[in-house]
Amino acid sequence: MIIGQILGHYRIVAKIGAGGMGEVYRASDDRLGREVAVKVLTAALATDQDRLRRFEQEARAAAALNHPNIVAIYDIGVHEGVPYIVSELLEGQTLRQRLVLGPLSSRLAADYGGQVAQGLVAAHEKHIVHRDLKPENLFITRDSRVKILDFGIAKLTSSEAADGRSIESRTTQTRAGTVLGTVAYMSPEQIRSKPVDHRSDIFSFGAILYEMVTGRRAFKGETEADTMMAVLSGEPPDISMQREGIPPAFDQIVRHCVEKDPDNRFQSARDLAFALSTVTTSGTLFLPRRGKKRRVFKWLPWAVAALALTAAAIFLGMRLRPASQPIYQRITFERGTVYAARFSHMGQGILYAASWNGRPLQLYSSVGQSPLTRPLGLPSAGLLAVSSSDELALVLHGTPDRREFTHGILARAPLAGGTPREVLDAVRAADWSPHGDLAVVHFSENQSRLEFPIGKVLARSAGWIDNIRFSPDGDKIAYMDHPINWADAGSVCVTDLEGNKTVLSSGWQSEDGLDWSPGGSEIWFTATRGSGSRRALWAVSPSGRLREVLSVPASFTLQDIAPDGRVVITLDAERMAMEWTGQDPADKRDLSWYDWSIAKDISLDGQWVLFEESGEPAGPNSDVAIRKIDGSPPIRLGEGTVGDLSPDGKWAVAVLPTRPPRVNLLPVGPGQARQFTLSSLEYADAGEAHFLPEGKQIIICGNEPGHQARTFLMDAGTGHLRAITAEGVRAALPSPDGKYLAGAGPDGHLQVFPIGGGPPTPVPNNNPGLGPYNASQWSADSKALFVYRTGGAPLEVYRVELATGKTTPQRTLLPRDPAGVIMVAPVVTNLQGTEFAYSYYQILSVLYIVSGLR
Repeated sequence: MIIGQILGHYRIVAKIGAGGMGEVYRASDDRLGREVAVKVLTAALATDQDRLRRFEQEARAAAALNHPNIVAIYDIGVHEGVPYIVSELLEGQTLRQRLVLGPLSSRLAADYGGQVAQGLVAAHEKHIVHRDLKPENLFITRDSRVKILDFGIAKLTSSEAADGRSIESRTTQTRAGTVLGTVAYMSPEQIRSKPVDHRSDIFSFGAILYEMVTGRRAFKGETEADTMMAVLSGEPPDISMQREGIPPAFDQIVRHCVEKDPDNRFQSARDLAFALSTVTTSGTLFLPRRGKKRRVFKWLPWAVAALALTAAAIFLGMRLRPASQPIYQRITFERGTVYAARFSHMGQGILYAASWNGRPLQLYSSVGQSPLTRPLGLPSAGLLAVSSSDELALVLHGTPDRREFTHGILARAPLAGGTPREVLDAVRAADWSPHGDLAVVHFSENQSRLEFPIGKVLARSAGWIDNIRFSPDGDKIAYMDHPINWADAGSVCVTDLEGNKTVLSSGWQSEDGLDWSPGGSEIWFTATRGSGSRRALWAVSPSGRLREVLSVPASFTLQDIAPDGRVVITLDAERMAMEWTGQDPADKRDLSWYDWSIAKDISLDGQWVLFEESGEPAGPNSDVAIRKIDGSPPIRLGEGTVGDLSPDGKWAVAVLPTRPPRVNLLPVGPGQARQFTLSSLEYADAGEAHFLPEGKQIIICGNEPGHQARTFLMDAGTGHLRAITAEGVRAALPSPDGKYLAGAGPDGHLQVFPIGGGPPTPVPNNNPGLGPYNASQWSADSKALFVYRTGGAPLEVYRVELATGKTTPQRTLLPRDPAGVIMVAPVVTNLQGTEFAYSYYQILSVLYIVSGLR
């Protein structure tokens, strides 16, 4: 130990780290009165001539550099035969330590990446190659300055060194076959022990940037040899497949950095720095291209979401692989959501419904071929279809559900103006036949039904049907069938006018947007088979032959196809974000993790929010996490769909949707998780798992094979189940006194069920205009419920007195950034109704016309 010793005029105070070549200490510079870092070569290595040469080279290389993004070298010396280097003392953490907490936001990744690139510019201009760039060698100071560390294996690349030795004689590769650096971040030429230049650092930088935004290594294998093979011949998965909502420009930059052939990479760190600066300023990107080009939210901070959409749009023509080069015309330029868009006037104009900058939904129409649009002046309504004679099919008074409206009223209105005429209630979708008649998706008898003419059922779904479109000759209707009510997974189907159904393509995990090709030979639709919402444009023939028409490095949705083959699409950035607000309604804090954070519970002390993260980085079973309201990094507890916290705050209950289902009890602090297999149940409602107030029993809703769903009581110690309601009766939210459960009845309205036995009692509703609503929490005295009606923004939370049904507004919830917010839900609150955690669904859209697709 050298603590307390004096090296030169540096007094060693404490050890602060260790690296491959030595140990790092905090020291006091007695001459200048400042604190410094002293790196000392370990005694065991001090006699290794190769190590000594590398150590000295680190000093020479770094001392030659004077740049704010490179650690400053102050001095070099030898103490009792052991060399040391003195550098500035840094306070903060390495990038590796930061990445343990999860990937960076796109803003931070661009900022930090730009700083690293600027540091490389300074090094490369002095002919110095780092050769060991990795997250451990990048340091983030407390003021967010990024410093490049450890030029210990740097190589001078000037044609001749100052002492006359050649470049090869200065390399630290002293034995044949020796490779320096860290395998996952090494360039192919390093792994092959070939000569390297500054472009090797650019390759390493690309691997690091990929890890910044995805949280995962770009090149990874089970063994070192496997990782080497990944670097030599593999390609990192698309960033958008690893994490939704990241600007496509990042994928472009990474791909250009990690080309196998150095001639195909960025040719200078200056070009790389410029590319990153354009991402952070304008959302555009310039890539100097050489050689051939290859195929291409942690949560996304929505301050740059519009830039992401702009960057994606710019690259549409560069990265797509249709038969011909498409041409893109941007139609919208404001910030918000485009709900639906259709061609009008035989394809000569565009009609669309949009909500801009948090304002109410409005219908707009383009002016001829101009991108200029004007509001139509119709009441707030969703656009369903436009007839060949320019008559509109609208949905009025609907509840937003993604970009569609449920429980709405179908209405007809002339494009030229006039009051809409109401036709039918409970309509979700509609389309005009070539002869001017309407087909509808009507919710009736607890089914989603495709009807044409209205009243004649052609198809049914236990889930929901949407995107109905007539074929050009009007003898068939194509549509999407989603078998699960709450998911947009499903199939592309077609039916004739007698109800003969054919499934043309199935197995899509997310699908939205459909229309017939102009000649009617194919059905074009946007969908993805993978997780997330990054949909591509596909075509399927009546025989089921499938082909990809268009793929972009972002999510987009087909809206309509004109007779001349032009398509109108929306480029979409989607997320489920989460906020907390306290007694002061103006105090709103973003607690989102990745891109799909779902609020589930607030701790009794009001300091923690329990939530479920279903974004792509979380994996197929979702993550259960907890986060302090001060914005501290989330703590991952386990996986599953989470219910709530135990009364003592020590456990979270989650359900895995396996068959049979499993219940996970996850410790919030120290401890081991416990798992129970519910072998007697076929299915358990993952969102309906709640501790009773004493913490020893858990409410579970599910069903036994061949039976309807009901409510069960599970012993938290043994996992034993006991049914406590009749079949068809589901109530799961326990009252603070442990006597009652609240839940939805068969009609969707709230009811209260006595745990000790007896029939359920409907909650009186003195405000029928609210319709069915959800229970967020009981009041502390067990005499009232805090409730809300799903959908829309802003969202009203009410207090409903159980004895009288008196309904009192409790809080209006509207996210701090209202642009593109379609709905606020779910909502959880404390027993006093003073603190709220809520999720909200947000889509930011840009509308485009695309021509040239085949």
